[in-house]
Amino acid sequence: MNLFGNILYVSENAVNQETSIMRAVSLAENNQGNLTVMDVAPVIAADIDLPYGRPISNEVQSAIVSERRKMLEALIEPYKKHLDIRLDVLVGTTFLEVIRAVLRNGHDLLIKPAENPGFIERLFGSDDIQLLRNCPCPVWLTREEEKSKYEHILAAVDFNPDMPDTIEQDLNQQILGLSGSLALSDFASLHAIHVWDAPAEAMLRTWANDSREASATYVEGVRSSHERAYNRLRQQLIERIGKDNSDYLSPEFHMRRGVAATVIPEIAKQLHADLVVMGTVARTGIAGLLIGNTAEAVLEQIQCSVLAIKPPGFVSPVQL
Repeated sequence: MNLFGNILYVSENAVNQETSIMRAVSLAENNQGNLTVMDVAPVIAADIDLPYGRPISNEVQSAIVSERRKMLEALIEPYKKHLDIRLDVLVGTTFLEVIRAVLRNGHDLLIKPAENPGFIERLFGSDDIQLLRNCPCPVWLTREEEKSKYEHILAAVDFNPDMPDTIEQDLNQQILGLSGSLALSDFASLHAIHVWDAPAEAMLRTWANDSREASATYVEGVRSSHERAYNRLRQQLIERIGKDNSDYLSPEFHMRRGVAATVIPEIAKQLHADLVVMGTVARTGIAGLLIGNTAEAVLEQIQCSVLAIKPPGFVSPVQL
């Protein structure tokens, strides 16, 4: 199955990215797609003086761009015989230029080695966080320990069984379908996780005449409704990837009570997950969205790679 036809890889010079670029090249080859490898050089202020009093010129900025291009050429050198890789070096703010490149060139996947930002960067939004929030295509943030072939993939889905949401349902289908295809491609085990909770339990214990029975009945009712909806998703996955593929994968479906931002990292660690595939909860038309959403919270807590998918109809607040 060809999942991605136009892949953008963004270089992260501060980390070891050998295995990450291998993943991007492998995906492009397997999908018979295009691969662009890109870097963004910072803008050099024109009024900064050099030691001899000569102002920074366009030539100096061009030299920095040229040096970045040489670094990209060295990065892709081992793969040039296998794939025609396009190189691009832009100047500006990294996340803005990356998103504009996605919009301009119609990329359907962004791969980037994850940063290791300091506290201030995390607080105000590193490039990775900004890409998770605002990039319109799926964002695949890889770790330095990236494997050439994954062994365990975890798909995280979320839904409200009492208030079905078409956007949410479509997003879950994308998550499960993509996770299944990647698991088949890498011969990896596939796990799915759904986290639920019963928020009114404490209130029932306070106000009901028979508080224990009332709260137990309520919790079981909530659990059952989530389980039924989850089973429907399981059946839809089988239909999407085919019964033979489903029998081969034998995906395991986990349902845990708790807070998603806590439970997902816990089960990812238990399963030794190499990749967590999940959605962002962004809704169309909301700009500057989702500070502290689940995808961001999970990224902060796990050591494996994350593939974050936007819901259908998402429009990035960043414009060309």
